[in-house]
Amino acid sequence: MSSVLNIHRSILGQPWRWRGLASDSRGGLVPDDLVTQLLLTRGVEREDIERHRNPSIRGFMPDPSIFNDMDRAADRLADAVMAREQVAIFGDYDVDGATSAALLILLLRDLGLEARPYIPDRLMEGYGPSGEALVRLKQEGASLIVTVDCGAQAFEALEMARAAQAEVIVVDHHKCSPELPVAHSLVNPNRLDETEGAAHGHLAAVGMAWLLGAALVRTLRGRGYFKDRSEPKLLDLLDIVALGTVADVASLKGLNRAFVAQGLKVMGRRRNIGLNALIQASRLTRAPTCTDLGFALGPRINAGGRVGRSDLGVRLLTTRDPEEARIIAEELNLLNEERRAIESEVQREAEELSLTKGNRAVAVIAARGWHAGVIGIVAGRIKEKLNRPAIIIALDENGIGKGSGRSIPGVDLGAAVMAARDAGLLHAGGGHAMACGVTIAEDNLEAFADFLEERLSERVTQAMGERALLVDAVLAPGGVCPELVNAMDEGGPYGMGWPGPRVVAGPVSVIKADIVGSGGHVRAIVAGEDGRSLKVVAFRQADTELGQALLSAPRHRKLWLVGRAKIDDWGARPAAELHIDDAAWAD
Repeated sequence: MSSVLNIHRSILGQPWRWRGLASDSRGGLVPDDLVTQLLLTRGVEREDIERHRNPSIRGFMPDPSIFNDMDRAADRLADAVMAREQVAIFGDYDVDGATSAALLILLLRDLGLEARPYIPDRLMEGYGPSGEALVRLKQEGASLIVTVDCGAQAFEALEMARAAQAEVIVVDHHKCSPELPVAHSLVNPNRLDETEGAAHGHLAAVGMAWLLGAALVRTLRGRGYFKDRSEPKLLDLLDIVALGTVADVASLKGLNRAFVAQGLKVMGRRRNIGLNALIQASRLTRAPTCTDLGFALGPRINAGGRVGRSDLGVRLLTTRDPEEARIIAEELNLLNEERRAIESEVQREAEELSLTKGNRAVAVIAARGWHAGVIGIVAGRIKEKLNRPAIIIALDENGIGKGSGRSIPGVDLGAAVMAARDAGLLHAGGGHAMACGVTIAEDNLEAFADFLEERLSERVTQAMGERALLVDAVLAPGGVCPELVNAMDEGGPYGMGWPGPRVVAGPVSVIKADIVGSGGHVRAIVAGEDGRSLKVVAFRQADTELGQALLSAPRHRKLWLVGRAKIDDWGARPAAELHIDDAAWAD
């Protein structure tokens, strides 16, 4: 079925396509249960259904030794544990960096070694390890430094560390150059010389840190370290792995999906004192979901690095003191509110500039006075609005810009940025397929935009042409019910690379619609031909054609609505609602 309900151009100008039904060898449809159908249409082979139905760590975990330098890194860490050396963990200031650092600190603590965290200040130090910071850690007594979620491109910094005789282990997942920086060991599934490990290039840094932890425990076991002490329970750290994986928008396939599925179970038991405080500060009264990790918990951890103190996230996740955890969680909550206000203003200005700068294959939008801590979030918003990659750049008083970019599926922005850096257009730059970071002189902005236009224009056009809403079910409004949501949830967890089911409901009449919240959300009550009603929400759509269609639809004109069915648990009893992505007129 190439289209759904013959909708080739919706209100938002896109086709709706059936995600695809499984068929037997004769082309006939196979009668499967809903979860099996969801798994099949997300690329799972029929013989592998059971492994994916209940994704476990055992079912998806590779031997850590397949990764280059993993055993070397584990051996060096084991030496440090057994000799009680001073170890510093150098993390990035985002959620992936904070969770990666916290994971290793907690694991080393369980092994009897109290490691020192170091998170650079976003505004004062910038991204990644600086040579000055690494040398200072060495001078202050650290005999071993482990960088997490950064370091793959830190050539200068790592050379300075080597000259100071500082040993550095790099644990990263960002794209690598053919030549690697000098380090004791560099563990990264995206090294160009990876073979088996390359199949795990979608892992976040926190996932790689957990695998390093597994290799470390195995090494210590082989050395007899646990003869008179218990082994740490690595599975108990999966709540942190799940948070970092989802917040970094890593593809939820294979091992990542197992990390998140099992990590949510651990998080539901609220064993981590800091995470428990953060859940309470977020006003969550139920067990957190994958959506909560991305939209409630992750942004609060991020707020520390964006507009507050960059080490707050690591401190929260590693504290032993419930009162300290409560204080930090409330501070992160307040910083998140401040971040939202700053972000809103930067987004408004960036949207205005996008009217003149957003017609290229990649929208490169820069201005002075923008807070560098929110440009990544704004880049994501502009990308959604323009349906093309976007890079938002905050220029300082010296004309040096710090930028953050977000891409669309099928367009490798990180590789293009690294090529621009190699061409001399950037002071620094790197990332992965869906996100990047750059440091650029204002004078090079136009040349950089031209470079991206030439390199990515064809691919962006192709990706945009392939854009369509993929649909898993067509229902009457009454079919959108809690039972349906619960059944579909069994195919999760859903996220990047493992899309949540999308359903079409209709035809419906709009009974009532209004704008709610400061973000321009449209809330409506619609009714089907049988008179049964359904609540729908269109987030940030008030000023779009979709929002206006809902707000002004005459009662006699009917709509098909497409979106994701969710549980609305605010009322006396749970009900289902539809978070809509698009609509089409039924006549």
